[in-house]
Amino acid sequence: MCGICCSVSFSVEHFSKDLKEDLLYNLKRRGPSSSKQLLKSNVNYQCVFSGHVLHLRGVLTAQPMEDERGNVFLWNGEVFSGIKVEAEENDTQIIFNYLSSCKNESDILSLFSEVQGPWSFIYYQASSHHLWFGRDFFGRRSLLWHFSNLGKSFCLSSVGAQTSEMANQWQEVPASGIFRIDLKSTSISKSVVLKLYPWKYISKENVTKECVNSLTQISANLPTFVSVVANETKLYLKEPVVPLNTMLPQASFDTHCSNISSIPPTRQTLQVFLADGHRKEVVQQFIDVLSAAVRRRVSCLPRDENLTPSEVLKTCDRKANVAILFSGGIDSMVIAALADRHIPLDEQIDLLNVAFMTKEKAIPTSLNKKRKEKNYEIPPKESSKNVAAAAAAADPESQFCVPDRITGRAGLRELQAASPFRIWNFVEINVSLEELQKLRRTRICHLVQPSDTVLDDSIGCAVWFASRGIGCLVTHDEVKSYQSSAKVVLTGIGADEQLAGYSRHRVRFQTHGLEGLNKEIEMELGRISSRNLGRDDRVIGDHGKEARFPFLDENVVSFLNSLPVWEKANLTLPRGIGEKLILRLAAMELGLTTSALLPKRAMQFGSRIAKMEKNNEKATDKCGRLQVISLENLSIEKETTA
Repeated sequence: MCGICCSVSFSVEHFSKDLKEDLLYNLKRRGPSSSKQLLKSNVNYQCVFSGHVLHLRGVLTAQPMEDERGNVFLWNGEVFSGIKVEAEENDTQIIFNYLSSCKNESDILSLFSEVQGPWSFIYYQASSHHLWFGRDFFGRRSLLWHFSNLGKSFCLSSVGAQTSEMANQWQEVPASGIFRIDLKSTSISKSVVLKLYPWKYISKENVTKECVNSLTQISANLPTFVSVVANETKLYLKEPVVPLNTMLPQASFDTHCSNISSIPPTRQTLQVFLADGHRKEVVQQFIDVLSAAVRRRVSCLPRDENLTPSEVLKTCDRKANVAILFSGGIDSMVIAALADRHIPLDEQIDLLNVAFMTKEKAIPTSLNKKRKEKNYEIPPKESSKNVAAAAAAADPESQFCVPDRITGRAGLRELQAASPFRIWNFVEINVSLEELQKLRRTRICHLVQPSDTVLDDSIGCAVWFASRGIGCLVTHDEVKSYQSSAKVVLTGIGADEQLAGYSRHRVRFQTHGLEGLNKEIEMELGRISSRNLGRDDRVIGDHGKEARFPFLDENVVSFLNSLPVWEKANLTLPRGIGEKLILRLAAMELGLTTSALLPKRAMQFGSRIAKMEKNNEKATDKCGRLQVISLENLSIEKETTA
């Protein structure tokens, strides 16, 4: 992962050899392994390229890269498939080699159409004065832009600045395709024209129509002196996933499910589904494709670099290279179980579990009471008495015994039973109101921006503290402080969007049936780049760590898109069974019988950050706490967050 930036000026009075200090500082936090800056001057314009690398693969390769023809490349991505990159090779170098050999626009588009994995990039073609940039199909890597001085300058960056005079100008580059700007032409005409090469599935019929729709949406959010136009060659990027299967069952869906919808949601309910040969085969195919996605994301990491030969032999010295945002829910449990398959057994895995201080003095055992009332099957170890006793013993300050802490501990026990020889580090990350408010103000607010809702605040803060990985390990014998050394953070985002995990999916199904549910799933996946992924990449990347999303692997999405919706979810069944049904069945097949029955619980509620400061807010309200203020002294911020 990297922090990449390109600042372009079209008038001499705006030429500068350096980036603003706060922007440079934010970029360096993303890429602590290497920092480099490159200046390209022309009589008509000036470009400052800034690259900051987090080294995870192959030989450490400093950025920006420049070839003998003066072309410049900045890459923030991972090639997991599509283009061959050997374990010892660096994908930045490989992609730049391919780009340097591209003879025309079509070659460039073909290259990025082949890459599977998360990416954002900036590429300067010296001979043509063209600047190319963009994000992958899902927008898994952040890239922001801001245009200023009436088009006399603009900036592209992985992350924005936190000072108020710049904060409101940053917007996310839409994951609509790849953009190209002619720098020489722009400097002469004094108008910024962005040419878009959109994503499109293989059939060619609706390219122009879809492009026009994209242009309208993008242009609406840009200053009047910036225009977005379709590329005149009608070229486009090939979408990396197949379209969503919107097929509906021939028979009534209610009739189709009548033999199982009356069964209480227990393990036996899931066993009924798995007794069907076809469904069991589909579930195994899902496990295989998701397992391969996890393998790609935990392999090819630098291991044992800082250990002596004698230390390598000691299991306790094999620190974690991979961490998982972990609530004990179905998404994180399946990811953990699959990661266990592919990470060396003598290497620890960090399970990052965040909790925000509550005012409650008692253990929230009502959760278990509610589950019993709804006929959820509660394993003996998860009974309210045992959970309360364990929580009280492990955490005398019961203000942090939030729902995700309870399910997280239960999930830890299940993983330990499934893989007893693995060291699972259950990192309890406890956040007080004072710490939340201080670090939101000094670090988190500008990372979440330009996202600005109450929901963005809650999730952004929760993910920032969780991925920071500073907490404690609690055992029967002691409580010791711990800081995760893992540079790769796996997250379960994408599961709910594709598998009808949200309550709004159930509402849509109840009002508009399977057809409405299909449209909701299609809409969720289409907007995930703007709602979630850019924000989460900025937040996690701020710790010099890389977010990886197994559920958004191109092969996983294509597999799930190919299935009819009723093979992925059955919302005639209650919560805890019907949503994400295929994932629950996969969990059963992996031996995760407890977590397979846990209902969906949003991170903001499970960690108890939601309504921590205000109780009368809606998730979609604009959040005043995210308003960026001018910092009196940047050095103070650096000292408090270093």
